[in-house]
Amino acid sequence: MRELTGKPVAAAQREELARSLAALKEQGITPGLAVVRIGDDAAASMYGSFLGKQAQAAGLFVRYCEYSAATTQREALACIEELNAAADIHGILLLMPLPEQLDRQALVDALAPAKDIDGLTPTQVGRLATGRSAFVPATAAACLATLRHYDIPLAGARAVVLGRSDVIGKPVAQLLLAANATVTICHSRTRDLAAVTREADILIAAVGKAEMVTADMVREGAVLVDVGIHRRGDRTCGDIRPDACAKAGTYTPVPGGIGAVTTSMMLLAVTRAAQEAG
Repeated sequence: MRELTGKPVAAAQREELARSLAALKEQGITPGLAVVRIGDDAAASMYGSFLGKQAQAAGLFVRYCEYSAATTQREALACIEELNAAADIHGILLLMPLPEQLDRQALVDALAPAKDIDGLTPTQVGRLATGRSAFVPATAAACLATLRHYDIPLAGARAVVLGRSDVIGKPVAQLLLAANATVTICHSRTRDLAAVTREADILIAAVGKAEMVTADMVREGAVLVDVGIHRRGDRTCGDIRPDACAKAGTYTPVPGGIGAVTTSMMLLAVTRAAQEAG
């Protein structure tokens, strides 16, 4: 079996990040990241803190913008507008989920596209869909970076994506299309799901259901990319069962796979935004 571990991929991305930061430093530019957290979601708070620490350790400037769960739509929009106008901020990360009273899409739409490092605004989504340079959700970008790092053939490959979310399923499908793969997106209403997934040369699992993908759903020789992460008792698992990974033979482990690459992709996006801003 061949594990496509994330550590060497992340290391390669950090080297690229260091080169980009050095070039920006010569121009007197320090990339700035704004981490916006509204509410008290524990997972969002932990991720925002972790990402901020990683960014600061790499040499980026980080601004934390934290608001209570009672924040109004007007207050949230005012925060985004201020960050859009801030010269020292090149990338804005709006942490999810948001409190129920807030209109998520309206807040995303308010982000300046040039600072939308997570690729959520209609402008960035449209650029990706039309094959133009775009910011892409970090997890989707991490999937492609991992496949490329390990020289997995993409052109002509039959790729199946399980999940159609805006932050993983759809963008990773667009990235695979851009790499000349033949792509099928599966979802909760796909008929005879196992028959479709067994045709995959590359299977991307991003359904958010622990160990949903079983051995009968994959074929020998397939490449499995597992985006899920869950706790089952005292162990961590993904969307794909270990027996399915063993049958396929090539897979990303959980933990230690795609998740290890995601942060690096986010920091690279901030530096790219700084480069494009000049």
